[in-house]
Amino acid sequence: MLKQHLQFKLSQKLSPQQIQLMKLIQLPTQAFEQRLKQELEENPALESGKEDIETDYDSDLDNSTDDFNDGDSINTDDINVDEYLSDDEVPDYRTQANNYSADDEEKTVPYAAGTSFTQSLIDQLNTYRLSEEEHDIAEFLVGSVDDSGYIRRSLSDIMDDLAFTQSIYTTEDKIEHVLKLVHQLDPAGVGARNLQECLSIQLHRKEKTLDIELAINIIDQAFEQFTKKHYDKLIQKFDVSEIQLKDAISEIEHLNPKPGGSFSGNNRIVEHIVPDFAIKIIDGELELTLNGRNAPELHVSREYHNMLKTYKDSKDKSGAKDAVIFIKQKLDAAKWFIEAIKQRQQTLFITMSAIMHYQSDYFLTGDERNLRPMILKDIADDIDMDVSTISRVANSKYVDTPYGTKLIKEFFSESMKNDQGEDVSTKEIKKILETVIEEEDKRKPITDEALALILKEKGYPIARRTVAKYREQLDIPVARLRKKM
Repeated sequence: MLKQHLQFKLSQKLSPQQIQLMKLIQLPTQAFEQRLKQELEENPALESGKEDIETDYDSDLDNSTDDFNDGDSINTDDINVDEYLSDDEVPDYRTQANNYSADDEEKTVPYAAGTSFTQSLIDQLNTYRLSEEEHDIAEFLVGSVDDSGYIRRSLSDIMDDLAFTQSIYTTEDKIEHVLKLVHQLDPAGVGARNLQECLSIQLHRKEKTLDIELAINIIDQAFEQFTKKHYDKLIQKFDVSEIQLKDAISEIEHLNPKPGGSFSGNNRIVEHIVPDFAIKIIDGELELTLNGRNAPELHVSREYHNMLKTYKDSKDKSGAKDAVIFIKQKLDAAKWFIEAIKQRQQTLFITMSAIMHYQSDYFLTGDERNLRPMILKDIADDIDMDVSTISRVANSKYVDTPYGTKLIKEFFSESMKNDQGEDVSTKEIKKILETVIEEEDKRKPITDEALALILKEKGYPIARRTVAKYREQLDIPVARLRKKM
């Protein structure tokens, strides 16, 4: 049986303005510029550039009341046109916060158009004498080449796709034959199905010498032992000296494991990092600036302001209601957007300033071992903001430092206790671990267990599995794979 009852519920909801601000905060500089451009296109009441704020309005506008309340006008919408026409003082939304000098240049990076990787391969195919069927198969194989230059699919899958999508009924042997032709295209190694085949193709294209012949045998006959760096087994298998093996391996190391990546005409767009902040050291002090592209000059359209004035002075207000509502919405949206940008600038600057001062030892020296343990909550508590806001700033923003452009989230790290009971950053431990591995004897690389003992001697008592975890995070292979002759 249905019953009606009253229920009181307390809840919190973000206003549209707050949601807009959060979305703007998380945007990096380039994405912010695109969002700004979109808003300027969608809202005609918002304009960019400097505004001449010297105006000459009729004095009676400031003393009048809402004249739209007669008859069936907009008396139910609570719209006071005078709020948008008053010019007694300069409104807050007209003020600008410029954090950069007048001589700052806005530089754009041009993109060069060129032939795509796939089109380059097809152009090369057109120089071969192929039957119509072979040409169609070859084009399909070229279309299956990924950005690295590999064909990752099996011949049986390709055969099925040719039948279903191209109505070409062929055999795996015929596809294998055409694939050999694709392997003759440039760059060498393109169309390979795995790393072993890619390296073998490149070696067979080289002028045959003793070192190349040995390298071919290693790749074709002992690839597993080579990848695992079982050099003793290779010396025994091919009955060569250590010097001969070293020369052959040197030839292999000079090959390109990703031939597609070397194509200079590849038209993939490269994303250029635009720092959101800049930190400089002036007279031993840190100075933080916000990228000027994050502080655009915006103002509310003068034309829309004058439109409201025209409607107010008009004697016939019967059709003005919808127009005034539309103009009011656009003016409100423009002012909200300008205010959101100002709050975004303030939030970004305050957050980065807190991070800079928290990690001042690092920014003054550039030594990663001086990075203090820092989590999002540390900065949030320092500037009295929510952790989610700090996360939005840190995850997508870059800062230009005297030591290079850094992603802000790289300055955050957990803490560990050293042998003296002090909190140290895991970044510091990783840097020391990386230094130890760089200085090791590559003929006898240090195992994870030995690395743990070395770190313990340096005052960082961590377990072997923790060393392995940090090593993997640093993208450093195990000791066996770091071995060199």
